[in-house]
Amino acid sequence: MPTQTFKFPTFSGPMRKVAAAALLGATALLGANLAHAQVEIKLGHVGGPGSLFERSANEFARLANERLGSKGKVMVFGSSQLGGDSEMMQKLRLGTLELSIPSTIMSSNVPAFGMFEMPYLVKNRDHMKKIESDILRPTMLPMAEEKGFKILGVWENGFRHITSNVKPIVKPEDLKGMRLRVPPGVWRVKMFQAYGANPSPMALSEVFVALQTGVMDGQENPLTQIYSSKFQEVQKFMSMTGHVYTPAFLTAGTRKFASLPADVREILEKTAQDVQPFVYKTAAQLDGELVDKIKAAGTKVNEADKNAFIAASKAVYEEFGKEVPGGADLVNKAVALGAAF
Repeated sequence: MPTQTFKFPTFSGPMRKVAAAALLGATALLGANLAHAQVEIKLGHVGGPGSLFERSANEFARLANERLGSKGKVMVFGSSQLGGDSEMMQKLRLGTLELSIPSTIMSSNVPAFGMFEMPYLVKNRDHMKKIESDILRPTMLPMAEEKGFKILGVWENGFRHITSNVKPIVKPEDLKGMRLRVPPGVWRVKMFQAYGANPSPMALSEVFVALQTGVMDGQENPLTQIYSSKFQEVQKFMSMTGHVYTPAFLTAGTRKFASLPADVREILEKTAQDVQPFVYKTAAQLDGELVDKIKAAGTKVNEADKNAFIAASKAVYEEFGKEVPGGADLVNKAVALGAAF
């Protein structure tokens, strides 16, 4: 059977004008549809149901979507649905994820953020606000952008405490030899090595089973992560060390963020900052509620000797100051800002 050749029709005279008009009309319609297409903005985080991350992300999505209207929609994926912190940071850099809420992991991507891994550096949320305005925004946010990350808002993970199945932790020597899960972050590892523990970085989604099976003896996290992850069900003791305050950062990849429409970018940035008071208020409320709930679950709670931990932390500060360019200056300035608190 002979092969048939099809030819597209050609137009001349009036028909050419009609065809051209139709093409222009179709192009204009397509352009209008694209201009009005709703931008989908995925926000991933590792927090479980009821966690501060979940509450913060949901409040951000509610307010952002109210402001975006038909321009875009923020969709929240919690409980590590889009991967652990490390995977989501990579997705931000590649542009396959719009937003995430990194905390400790920032120090593995931007060395200066290791400042927030220094034990007992941040005294309270008012001190953190001062660090944000005087150090973080003018100095550290540009460093993050150089690494491909655009920080839209400074939120919270919280003050961290230690849980274990071995014994209550009162002084650093009580941690000797303990297999302790820590988040991915070189300075958290160094800190607990200085205290005598055997720290192992591990994704949050893997920690419950590691504690349940005895692969790990303990872990450290803010109260909201401890309770929402149900660690109280598999841990006998919780020691109120408050060894680190970890901020959290609503973060985008710089290239992906720059590709969003200008009005969408403006709304997302403003909303991220407007949500901070909600985050701090909710965090303070949870701090007041969760200790009792963890006790009610059968976990024994004790106070730690913070002065002993502070004394054992000197070497970590010194190493950070030597290894991270400008690290000593950042720490000294943050400490000086805390004098008022």
